[in-house]
Amino acid sequence: MKLRSLSLVLAMTVAVCFANAQSAKPASDILNAAYKTAAKEKKNVFVIFHASWCGWCHKMDTAMNDQSVKAFFDKSYVVEHLTVKEAPAKKADENPGADELLKKYHAADQGIPFWIILDPKGNLLADSQERPDGASLQTTGQNIGCPATEKEVAYFIKLLKQTSSLKEDELKLIAERFRKNDRAGH
Repeated sequence: MKLRSLSLVLAMTVAVCFANAQSAKPASDILNAAYKTAAKEKKNVFVIFHASWCGWCHKMDTAMNDQSVKAFFDKSYVVEHLTVKEAPAKKADENPGADELLKKYHAADQGIPFWIILDPKGNLLADSQERPDGASLQTTGQNIGCPATEKEVAYFIKLLKQTSSLKEDELKLIAERFRKNDRAGH
């Protein structure tokens, strides 16, 4: 009987530990750690809102992690991901508080991937909403998601130029890599 009770307690402990390991970190914890790293390394924070089912989210990650451009992003940004809009079976993978951030940045209905660029103090510098020239970041724009078309990539490069010290030749390589995401761009 003692062995059965001990086995049951052990099994429950393992199950609780496994469940806790599977729950996602709160968005605030991820961002606070990113702000500290960004301040220490003199970078900005690039946050990508994504989900496991999102093909364009995977294209964004693939492009940013391509060996031809990854070093450029790494030297300028602390890149973090926040999981949102998961399928019901994967809701536990969502970062608590990430949906609220989408609302805060006027992107709850914009689709994903959605990205923001923040300074080390958490101030919004740019996001993936294309707006008319001169419009404030408080104006809702059109989410470009993962840049692919010539127009989307040009907007993306403009924002990277504003929020980093990337050089023209580096920005050109990033533009070339992201244009590969556009099937019509081949």
